[in-house]
Amino acid sequence: MTSLHFSTRPCLARCSRLAFPVTGIAAAVLSSAAALAQSTAPASSLPSNTSINAPINTPIDTPSSTPGNAPVKTLGVVTITSGQPTSLPTQIPTTMEGVSKAQIEQTINATDSEDALKYLPSLLVRKRYIGDYNHAVLSSRASGTGNSARSAVYADGVLLSNYLGNGAAYTPRWGLVTPEEIERVDVLYGPFSAAYPGNSVGAVVDYVTRMPTQFEAHAKITGFTQNFKLYGTDSRYSGNQASASLGNKAGDWSWFVSLNRTENEGHPLSFSTRAISTAAPAAGAQVVSGAVPGLDRTNTPWLILGGFGQYNTRQNHAKLRLAYDFSPTTRASYTLGYWQNEATNNAQSYLYNAAGAPVYSGPVSINGRGYTLTPADFGAGLDSITHVMHGLSLKSNTQGVFDWEVAASLYDYSRDQQRAATTVRPGSLTGGAGTLTDQSGTGWNTLAFKGIWRPDGITGAHITDFGFQQDSYQLRILRSSIAGNWLTDGAGAVASDVGGKAQLRSFYGQDAWAFAPQWKAVLGARVESWNASSGFTTFGVGNAANAAYAARHESAVSPKAAVSYQWASGTVFKASTGRAVRFPTVSELYGATSTVNSRYLNDPNLKPEKSWTTELTAEKDTASWGVDGLLRLTFFAENVRDSLYSQTTFDPAAGLNISRVQNVGRIKTHGFEVAFNGNDVLEKGLDLSGSVTYADSRIKENAGFVSVAGDTAGKYQPRVPVWRATLLASYRFDPAWTASLGVRYSGKQFTTLNNADVNGTAYQGTSPYFTADVRVRYQLSRQWSASVGIDNLNNYQYWNFHPYPQRTFMAELKYAL
Repeated sequence: MTSLHFSTRPCLARCSRLAFPVTGIAAAVLSSAAALAQSTAPASSLPSNTSINAPINTPIDTPSSTPGNAPVKTLGVVTITSGQPTSLPTQIPTTMEGVSKAQIEQTINATDSEDALKYLPSLLVRKRYIGDYNHAVLSSRASGTGNSARSAVYADGVLLSNYLGNGAAYTPRWGLVTPEEIERVDVLYGPFSAAYPGNSVGAVVDYVTRMPTQFEAHAKITGFTQNFKLYGTDSRYSGNQASASLGNKAGDWSWFVSLNRTENEGHPLSFSTRAISTAAPAAGAQVVSGAVPGLDRTNTPWLILGGFGQYNTRQNHAKLRLAYDFSPTTRASYTLGYWQNEATNNAQSYLYNAAGAPVYSGPVSINGRGYTLTPADFGAGLDSITHVMHGLSLKSNTQGVFDWEVAASLYDYSRDQQRAATTVRPGSLTGGAGTLTDQSGTGWNTLAFKGIWRPDGITGAHITDFGFQQDSYQLRILRSSIAGNWLTDGAGAVASDVGGKAQLRSFYGQDAWAFAPQWKAVLGARVESWNASSGFTTFGVGNAANAAYAARHESAVSPKAAVSYQWASGTVFKASTGRAVRFPTVSELYGATSTVNSRYLNDPNLKPEKSWTTELTAEKDTASWGVDGLLRLTFFAENVRDSLYSQTTFDPAAGLNISRVQNVGRIKTHGFEVAFNGNDVLEKGLDLSGSVTYADSRIKENAGFVSVAGDTAGKYQPRVPVWRATLLASYRFDPAWTASLGVRYSGKQFTTLNNADVNGTAYQGTSPYFTADVRVRYQLSRQWSASVGIDNLNNYQYWNFHPYPQRTFMAELKYAL
């Protein structure tokens, strides 16, 4: 078997005897200049250790002799040849970065699938603890962590992004993919491919999971722990993870089964606070100590009374993948995913009476001033969730004049219940009144018909992608009161019942055209028809606020264009532009909800968000400089009208976080991104990748306001830092020992539209950060490996509304047959 290694040189994808590349997509982002140069060189000039833009030496199978099986990047456009289900079109005219299974294993302390994105340029996942299942939003160059609907996440062609809503509660369903399953993950930046809806304006993340070519078995156990110290909390929180998988290929059948169990104690995510009181204590108020003085995000003095939102989560994941080859060029694939979570929401009071007992409720006296504690200050909750995913595809891969694919998927909230106490601790721990929020039956389904036309063959001047897509969403959130025992009783009187449907139908087409030597263009358009229907909000029988909403319909056309030119051997220039229309989600339109400590206000008349994004890129193969690497410089600009924003503010009188969705008139972003990937840099065995991003993202027009008219004009877009950077260095001491150091930096940013939150290092603020991670891996034998790592080595304390984890130690033991 020829051994090919990942680096920055062009290479062929791993291929099976049936002409289906096992990796399912391009093995990595190729150096466009190198690919062009190689395409004109004799075959003998391709060395046996040719690599593809990844700093880990990963052997792959001998490539097929069929040229059509080779994914290559020519003139800045990546060509995908794949027999596995994937969301990727065959021609990708945009900036693309990726990470392989080997890179993840050797350089990243990965406990969740989103960890694979940790060091890619301009990306951040707001992961608050290991196993975070409801706030891990993906942000990108010009989209912050409050806009989950401005990115698209897929796994094996199945949509994982949750477009039922926008914001922290509607994050991608990361739990349906585990790190051990991942064969590769690729990221496309910007809305430049017609194959994706307007939600792709930020980024598209495409996971491809394992599909074996022979019998294989894997098992891994991981342990992790952190000592979390903040305000009045000083505790150790720990967890563990175990996974196992089996797979095989026998004749025309192949299958893969994976299981994963995660148990983790998260740190407190939220805190009970009070503005400094001017009132005298009430009669009979308990005198308490332990309140922590501080400054809120506007630098106003307040008191921190305790922490809550400390989740203990127990998650089970199961995945079955089946594939059948009807012929050497036609494959059917099926995926069944199961994710189950049981979580408890715990709280801690910092307040103690004279006897040293914790105080949770009633009137209290702090420093001679009066305050009153409510059930929302130290709430208790239970989450019980079971989600099921199905994916089915039938795909041809002839690499001839015409190929096609039919794909369908279903994501179902089979069970999704959140119970919360409305009585005070400690009595609430054994029962009492509460609420039950039930989203069972919520979900989405997708259907896609795709075609690829190569009128002149795979090496001809034209390759055309076209298709039809239908995405349907249904939301139902029923919140009921429980008068008896909130822990066990069924639903009582309806407190609120909201729901609705949305559907997006789209036709798209794009043509990659090599119209002249050294030139290539990709021209395309997407035509979309969107409708929302069956919307309702109910707050009990006879409530004047009850509403049923009229159906809505909108349509849009989104053109796309890209052109690339090989300026010199080893250097390529690219220009891309594209329009994206992001339609309102069901929750934004109809989802007026309330919990013990939060409230969400909907707007059925929201306008679609319309964006124009442009990108100019130069790519340089640095081999001519004596460095085996790829250097990229990208200038980007984005102009967004009617940006859809959900803004959360704290109402101290009600003691609630209140979120309101609105259209922001216009937001303009411009900036640049520098990225480098290199192998054996300065010294053999030292691989480096890194990036620096500058983004000036400002609100240019807005009829709305936060406090007074005009207070958002000229302000920075929330949670989009001006500067951010990543660096990942790995070193291979010998074939057994590897070590890596990863660094991430983000500059100052804001949470609110009027940028009034000048203190980012406080609860509900968004702070700068500079964190370092380390990992050491040892290959004990052919089957066994062990790793140890530390995330946030420098124990940097940073915030994104909630606090991030502090220094976390990890150890893992892995077996692979």
